[in-house]
Amino acid sequence: MRKNIILVLALCFLLSPVAFAYKNAGENSPPFELPNLITSAGQSADVQMASVLAKRAGLNATLKKTATAEDLENIKTLTLVFGASLKGLGAAGIDVDQEKERVRELVSEAKKRDIPLLCLHLGGEARRGQLTDQLITEFLPFAQMAIIVKSGNHDGFFSKICEENNISLVEVEKTVDVLTPLKDAFK
Repeated sequence: MRKNIILVLALCFLLSPVAFAYKNAGENSPPFELPNLITSAGQSADVQMASVLAKRAGLNATLKKTATAEDLENIKTLTLVFGASLKGLGAAGIDVDQEKERVRELVSEAKKRDIPLLCLHLGGEARRGQLTDQLITEFLPFAQMAIIVKSGNHDGFFSKICEENNISLVEVEKTVDVLTPLKDAFK
């Protein structure tokens, strides 16, 4: 009887829609602090979803899609949401090079101020592409943790960068499943 209960509990966990895999994460995972600034790297709509998830998690977060170094005042965590959208860039009135430079300056200033970087990739495989991959390649190595939708790592792209740079990687099945590890990442 006891073995059956344990087996049922184990199966419930494994089959749960919120089950997720921690890779390189564990007790030495960096706890992030609030307040949190959420911004885009690529101007996709995924940054808005990140803001909604942060609110649902009860996190004190400010969304600024085109945040600059000046926006880091009194911020304890910078969250960068990867996902390139030419339509989003156009709506923001910036081109690819301006976006890369904005994010480069923002991440550099965060590093100078010892503000840890949390990276999210919520769009899965559909939000991967040449421009998104360029942004991930350049900025993910500065992160302490990445939380991603598993289908966006179908080719091991995130795993490789995270392993090479000793970054905690959390993979989830669906965007909504980001809620739990996002909440758990903060003190």
